[in-house]
Amino acid sequence: MTEVAPHLLIVDDDERIRELLKKFLMRNGFLVTSARDAAHARRILSGLDFDLIVLDVMMPGEDGMSLTRAIRETSITPVLLLTARGDTEDRIRGLEAGADDYLAKPFEPKELLLRINAILRRMPELTETEAAPKVLQLGSIRYDIERGEMWQGDEIIRLTATESQLMKIFSANAGQPVSRAKLVEDLGRDRGQAQERAVDVQITRLRRKIEADSKQPRYLQTVRGAGYMLAPD
Repeated sequence: MTEVAPHLLIVDDDERIRELLKKFLMRNGFLVTSARDAAHARRILSGLDFDLIVLDVMMPGEDGMSLTRAIRETSITPVLLLTARGDTEDRIRGLEAGADDYLAKPFEPKELLLRINAILRRMPELTETEAAPKVLQLGSIRYDIERGEMWQGDEIIRLTATESQLMKIFSANAGQPVSRAKLVEDLGRDRGQAQERAVDVQITRLRRKIEADSKQPRYLQTVRGAGYMLAPD
């Protein structure tokens, strides 16, 4: 059985960049659809599902930040932001909006390819299994380790690719603190203070899905001087 190539959506108002990225990514084995702005992307997304969205931040009309927030309301499809701004705060804003990663322009196409593949590897593979699933209980939340699924009652809690990877890391180290530097490394990110701050943003988002009060976390705890720790029931 032939494996279906990942389908990417490229959203950028610069036609030259759109076409260059489309050709480059298709040469590297992806299916690629492109959109010229957020409104065009919304129309495409209303009828098609994608494995990942590459989204320019600075566009006329609705910008990439706003579109990312809208996507996150209904979808866990990974989003990689392209930004002309190199400022750390702008990148943090992108992660807070729900992006999984960002890449500052100008960039080498090979680096974009590496980041896309890293994000896709972090997406959980949902497979059927005969064995009894291993489940962590976090109050009213339960996390199925084998399936990478989080549930509250009969409702599944949508996790982004990065949130899924964080839960996988924390589940493998339940009850033990994991340093921010180790989280950055296991997420496949470049080392540095900016990336550690980016991890903090992802932790904040994950806490909102786990904790009754995300400002006073019970299950995803901060361990002073050591990092973060998942403390299931």
